[in-house]
Amino acid sequence: MGSILHQRCFNHVSREAVARCLECTQFFCRECISEHDDRVICAACLKKEASVAAAPVRSYLWLWRLAQATAGLVTVWLFFYILGQVLLSIPSSFHEGTLWKNRWTQ
Repeated sequence: MGSILHQRCFNHVSREAVARCLECTQFFCRECISEHDDRVICAACLKKEASVAAAPVRSYLWLWRLAQATAGLVTVWLFFYILGQVLLSIPSSFHEGTLWKNRWTQ
């Protein structure tokens, strides 16, 4: 390949190239090239990198939501289980009203 002085933009043939993308090794004009993570890269390669970086986060999102739903259900079950145990520990004389009669009449 020749020097950058004789190159044209890959997307705009009428414009002179100012930089070369390090990923795809094509030459681009000022509008088609950008700087990302301290390197010069074209828009197409930047889009590829962004889609690859975002894919793993989305793949585990369903697992996180399932864990949250499970934790919520366990919390609700535990709350009602403890509430039931407290209600079962109340003596039956309390419900019949004899507990109060015995304490006040003695």
